[in-house]
Amino acid sequence: MQIRLQKHIADLGIASRRKAEELISDGKVKVNGKVITKQGTKVDPEKDKVKVDNKKSKIKNILPTNQTSTSKIYIALHKPVGYITSASSEQGKSVLDLIKKENGTGIMRRDVHERIYPVGRLDKDSEGLILLTNDGDLTNKLTHPRYEHEKEYEISLDKPLSRDAKKVLEKGMSIGDEFVQGIKIKKQIKKGRQTSITAVLKEGKNRQIRRMFGRLGYDVKSLKRTRIVKLRLGVIPVGRWRFVKKDAIV
Repeated sequence: MQIRLQKHIADLGIASRRKAEELISDGKVKVNGKVITKQGTKVDPEKDKVKVDNKKSKIKNILPTNQTSTSKIYIALHKPVGYITSASSEQGKSVLDLIKKENGTGIMRRDVHERIYPVGRLDKDSEGLILLTNDGDLTNKLTHPRYEHEKEYEISLDKPLSRDAKKVLEKGMSIGDEFVQGIKIKKQIKKGRQTSITAVLKEGKNRQIRRMFGRLGYDVKSLKRTRIVKLRLGVIPVGRWRFVKKDAIV
């Protein structure tokens, strides 16, 4: 049975479907030795050999499916500060460096040989929940803006949040040259000299939370993601990971 090339690449966990389309357009995908740039090209996963050369992430693959495991896996990781959410360690320590058997938790821990990648971003100087998978369809669903999936954060500020600032944050605001949707402030707790905020975000612009609070004169001391849609960080220790089921995510 033939399927679209971008879906095949996503199914193999090389990249999301949207990223796969970019790779095809950029001439970085070959089918049976021939460069393919036409979107919608179909391949037979059992017969055709697909080579993807993504120089940005240093990913190179020669397939077909029967040479690589295509079972879908889902991993929840507690990302420490200092790690980047990238499939490459080219610009710093990657979260993929943590996916080792000795860092796993639960009875299902094992070495992970499947090619997985992080879903979405989390700043290098932030910690918290990261989802890693080889499910391209789920990645597209979780990262595409139109779905507006919730992500929850614990934010430590240098001072209490004023009523006016809360209104601006929840209504939406301009940060630099772009307007971002509002975030929902669920609770605010005074902790010594700092203030802890629980907030829910439906977008995912680069460093959006830090930029929003910074625009209003607040210094974000720490940022921790605790939930992605239904999936919660729970008690996973920093730097550790566990397998989860898809129905625990969405």
